[in-house]
Amino acid sequence: MENAMFCYQCEQTFGGKGCTKSGVCGKTPEIANLQDLLIYQIKGISCYAKPLIEQGKIIDKEIVKFVENGLFTTLTNVNFDAEVHVRLLKESQKIKEAMRDEAPEGKYPDQATYNLSDTKEEMLRDSVKAGIMYDKDLDEDVRSLRSTILYGLKGVSAYGHQARFIGYNSQQVDNIYFLGLEATTNDNLTVEELIRMTMRVGDMSVEVMKTLDDANTTRYSNPSPHKVNVNIVKGPFIIVSGHDLRDLEMLLEQTEGKGINIYTHGEMLPSHGYKELKKYKHLVGNYGSAWQNQQKEFDGIPGCILMTTNCLMRPRETYKDRIFSTSVVGWDGIKHIDMKEDGTKDFSEIINKALELGGFKESEEEKQILVGFGHHATLSHAETIVNAVKEGKIRHFFLIGGCDGARPGRNYYTEFAKMVPEDCVILTLACGKYRFNKLDFGTVAGLPRLLDVGQCNDAYSAVKIATALADAFDTSVNSLPLTIVLSWYEQKAVADLLALLSLGIKGMYLGPSLPAFISPNVLQYLVDTFNIKPISTPEDDLHTSLKQAMC
Repeated sequence: MENAMFCYQCEQTFGGKGCTKSGVCGKTPEIANLQDLLIYQIKGISCYAKPLIEQGKIIDKEIVKFVENGLFTTLTNVNFDAEVHVRLLKESQKIKEAMRDEAPEGKYPDQATYNLSDTKEEMLRDSVKAGIMYDKDLDEDVRSLRSTILYGLKGVSAYGHQARFIGYNSQQVDNIYFLGLEATTNDNLTVEELIRMTMRVGDMSVEVMKTLDDANTTRYSNPSPHKVNVNIVKGPFIIVSGHDLRDLEMLLEQTEGKGINIYTHGEMLPSHGYKELKKYKHLVGNYGSAWQNQQKEFDGIPGCILMTTNCLMRPRETYKDRIFSTSVVGWDGIKHIDMKEDGTKDFSEIINKALELGGFKESEEEKQILVGFGHHATLSHAETIVNAVKEGKIRHFFLIGGCDGARPGRNYYTEFAKMVPEDCVILTLACGKYRFNKLDFGTVAGLPRLLDVGQCNDAYSAVKIATALADAFDTSVNSLPLTIVLSWYEQKAVADLLALLSLGIKGMYLGPSLPAFISPNVLQYLVDTFNIKPISTPEDDLHTSLKQAMC
């Protein structure tokens, strides 16, 4: 019997092998198969785009934007609305036909020559050929590397989308969507050539994170340390989840003076470090924790939620009427706020709903945590940090972060952080921080022991910090007293990992499990080349890390 679907792109994939009946993330076989076909279509567009790029032509920005958003739409926990996928598929066919007319004549693969069927039912029938496992004879290492390239590009697309929303993009990144996707269709490429493309995606992951950092810091200023209240405040409210700072900014502008409190949620927590967002007095705090707890945390709340990007879970009936999506996010049956032609959004419906619901009746006693230690803020203390290391006051640095998730075993990261000795500094980023960011770690050498670097894309900040410290000590990043302990869940974490690998960073710990799409041979290559280690126990991994010595 054929599987109803197949997907193994996230860490929580069923049995550590693949989802075949429905997605652990909540997507149905219908959504999974429409997403497969959408990726198939985007690959076809890319096959026509590649020779044009090689001729020196610039692909139309609207086509780049479509491909970028199409990739992002298929990222884990982003969009679960079948009609949105059908609409994107129909648009993809128009774009592909236009690209086909422009591209030079030649032999193109099936992804390019396929023409989309007219109805959703026919599209679902055709989606079989777009499945990951459709070619049962494909070499497993080729399949593994093609998947890694695709999932890395999905992660890159999320960061590219955020930057483009603020008006920034990188031409190199725009091109890699097409060049990378074409590589996943090219049967002539060897394993070695696919490895090189995988590392090139890693290079572009660094580039897109730099672009997004430039966008955020130019528009909102460099993050600086700020205390954030993590308890509730009396009054009507809207919770903003996801990653897009521009959505938060527009909502803050439109709610100013209306008696509505705005809370961040999940990966929006670092927003409080940006001066141009923090200036809004009704940005009162952060609500809840990481994405996987949202169904419990949003259950029956007397306010509204705005989902700007992933991670969206199936909304419970107790709050389905008060959760709104925007941008590429969606779930069948929840209200969606579209962008207007001028690039703005009208949030009046969610604002009115929040006022109608009334909000929290009482305030809780304030409890604060500290955010805002991006590369600019942290490196302003570089001299103090360097001297503290030389004087033996700081023994080691740990970067503990990445995507959080619901799978058992993620308490490893909490226990690891708790066990880190008091003469060590912990850097953290992404929603994995919620495993320990409300604990009191105290200070070392006059600095907080826990430094929140930011969102998942702020892996770039962590690299900037590590590189600057390596320069100060006249050594390499790999020779620093630094251990990187990553948690992964979805494809942005794949992009982050490829970015770190492309920079030559070695000895990272990865967990809570290894990706199902990595074949044994590809895994062995990563172990041999980069000394990647699966996590074991907090005690053993901490002990091994602290045996490192400064070169």
